[in-house]
This record gives sequence, structure tokens and C-alpha cells, in this order.
Amino acid sequence: MANAPLLKLIEHFRALPGIGQKTAVRLAYHVLDMSVEDAKSLSNAIVEAKEKIGYCKVCFNLSDRSPCEICDSSKRDGKIICVVEEPQDVAAMEKTREFRGLYHVLHGAISPLEGVGPNDIRIKELVTRIAESDVKEVIIATNPNVEGEATAMYIAKLLKPAGIKVTRIGSGLPVGGNLEYADEVTLSKALENRREI
Repeated sequence: MANAPLLKLIEHFRALPGIGQKTAVRLAYHVLDMSVEDAKSLSNAIVEAKEKIGYCKVCFNLSDRSPCEICDSSKRDGKIICVVEEPQDVAAMEKTREFRGLYHVLHGAISPLEGVGPNDIRIKELVTRIAESDVKEVIIATNPNVEGEATAMYIAKLLKPAGIKVTRIGSGLPVGGNLEYADEVTLSKALENRREI
């Protein structure tokens, strides 16, 4: 087949999460329009990232060193740990520039329907980490869905007997959202997490 390399490129893009057939085709043609130098630079960046980026041995975030910059920083508050599901959640939290503590990445959430239990994510490492340090508060920032809530409750039950303050990030209506478009669960959470002004 004359276009076998193009079809192979499209299939590789199509295998990426969130990329449909049309986007895969558009990306493939974009790569073909690039100069050979730019295409090689893109290819090298992918290979370099794959070879040099791994998991921090402390928080399990993606990093090119271990411990990562956040865990290794003397400017962070080591008494507070924010627990998130995935490395991209750390990036989202860091964009706020509000949180100055440390992180712990679970790499998933408890989901019995998908066969994911507490031993399949990094909960055991979190418990060990807390036992070996002077952590005073754990902020659970898992996603506000069934799996995220189940994971938050499980972690809270594990940590509370140790006298650790366990908090959950607030959830509810987004800024700029309209009440009429919010579902019942979101409105319930918004009411539950109200605060005095």
C-alpha cells in the first residue's frame, strides 16, 4: 500500500487518549508538513521524555529526578500533604499557586467495578510516608465522582485513628456557572460546602 507510513502514523495518533479519527488525520498531515528537522526534534522530544522521566520515590509524581523538585524544596510545608489521583492533578493544583505543601499521587482511584482496589494504587506508600514523617494534615483532592469519593473515605478511615487531620477539597458550582444547569449532586455539594462570608 502506497500510503502505509501515513496510515501507520494516523493509527499511532489515534491510539492516544482523546484523539479521534479526524484529529489523528489532521495531526498526521501536520507532521508531514513539518520540516524533517522539526519532525526529528518532535520524535527526539518524545523519546527523551520517555527515557528521562520517571516517578519520584517520595510522592510518585512524574519527574526527571528523584526526589522531585517539590519534595526536595525547603520552601514547601512538609506538614501538609495533598493527595491526588494522577500526575496531571499536581500540575492543575500548582497552577493555582495557593498550595505550598507536598503532594502524594495515587495513580488511580478505588473502583471495584474496574477491579481496582486499595492495593492497586499508592495508598500503602502514603500510609508509610505519613508514619515516617511529621505530617499534621492530609488534604484529599481526588475527583468528585463515585471512585474519588470512595477513595477519599477509605484514606480518611485509615488516617484518622493516627490523629492526622484529614480534609477534603470543596466541590460544587464552578465560578461563572448557572444554577439552572447544575445537576442535583453538584447543587447538594455546593450547599454542603457553603461557608460564611
